[in-house]
Amino acid sequence: QVQLMESGGGSVRTGGSLRLSCVFSGNIYSAAGMGWFRQSPGNEREGVAAIYGTATTRYAENFVKGRFTISRDNAKNTLFLQMDNLEPDDTAMYYCAATTSFDVPLDWRLYNFWGQGTQVTVSA
Repeated sequence: QVQLMESGGGSVRTGGSLRLSCVFSGNIYSAAGMGWFRQSPGNEREGVAAIYGTATTRYAENFVKGRFTISRDNAKNTLFLQMDNLEPDDTAMYYCAATTSFDVPLDWRLYNFWGQGTQVTVSA
């Protein structure tokens, strides 16, 4: 089992920045890959960014467009998502997740463990 706890969400204006954090604990060897996902009301959960180890990353380039950076500090058991130049369409609940897959999938169905989420709201 892996426990995940997100923080760092909040309300910002268009163009603002937020840094999400996710502290993970438990059987961290089951968290080979980790990712950030988001879900807004009425929409399916979608992958934002994923990381394997500390250097292999993947982004949902159709909407990230270079604005977000995922990183992982294994010494602190923490996953980050730096989000810059935020837009109202980025408004959603953001979730941290871990997968036993040795890959960087953006498909939420491939993730085994989930946090409770942190709300991000971007106003015009």
